[in-house]
Amino acid sequence: MSLVGQIRDIARGWRWTRRPLVPGSAAPHVDEREDDEFPTAWARTPSAQIARDALQRFGLKPLVWSQVTPSVRGLDNLDSLTGPVVFASNHSSHLDAPLVLSSLPPAWRRRTAVNAASDYFFTVWWRGTATTLLFNAFPIDRESGRLSELPGQLLNDGWNLLLFPEGGRSDDGWVQGFLRGAGFLCLRHGVPAVPVAIRGAFAAMPPGRGWPRPGRLPVTVHYGPPVKPRDGERSGDFAQRLENAVARLLDEDETSWWASLRRATEDRTPSARAPDVARWRRVWESSRPLPPPGDGRRAWRR
Repeated sequence: MSLVGQIRDIARGWRWTRRPLVPGSAAPHVDEREDDEFPTAWARTPSAQIARDALQRFGLKPLVWSQVTPSVRGLDNLDSLTGPVVFASNHSSHLDAPLVLSSLPPAWRRRTAVNAASDYFFTVWWRGTATTLLFNAFPIDRESGRLSELPGQLLNDGWNLLLFPEGGRSDDGWVQGFLRGAGFLCLRHGVPAVPVAIRGAFAAMPPGRGWPRPGRLPVTVHYGPPVKPRDGERSGDFAQRLENAVARLLDEDETSWWASLRRATEDRTPSARAPDVARWRRVWESSRPLPPPGDGRRAWRR
């Protein structure tokens, strides 16, 4: 047989589509193997911590601060805490995690790990590696609802966690309601949760955009008093208290400390969840840029 004939026979028998030789109906049953969790322990080694600190100080923060105009409030609420804590924030933009990390004091930022969706950030190795190194991220499985042991291990090791209790980004800018995971961790490990309210991030960079809108739109990051677990409290009740705390911070950020405190005392804090109106109206309301910040002068610099 000629060389051309041999190549033709090989090409005819080659499985170009990689189909199995045995039909699926005749193949033996094999239990599906659970996906291995993306390895992140290396990101908490001393060398990785040094690299991450440099990346966040000289890369992440200058980049974020150059694209939006952030105002950070309430950091004095951390003064009475020693950690570990759970930072629990509303979530409407990919800017949220960089805003929180960049606004935290260095000692808190260096000891904070961030939860990230495994079905988005850890599906390819390069994206998972970059996310893990830059944010000290660990994967959360949103599809199966399985709760990994890793967040609890991190708390036991003294790491703070940045969690987004809504379970994913809001698609209209409003709070979707807090799930029980953050409350469960706080109750199980006896750590407080620090509520964090972010306003303006949806207008600056809503889902679907890969970069913030031009114009350095205003964004506020507001830290509230810690929410501590109570004896015998259920995780659902803790999650509701946490959501109420974020709603009050959003109200305070929009009005004033006194007005929000008075409304909270009278149980009249506006809900942070979306009103029952058409989606385009909810998105339109969330897309309005915040008013420009004041002259930036503060009584005390932080």
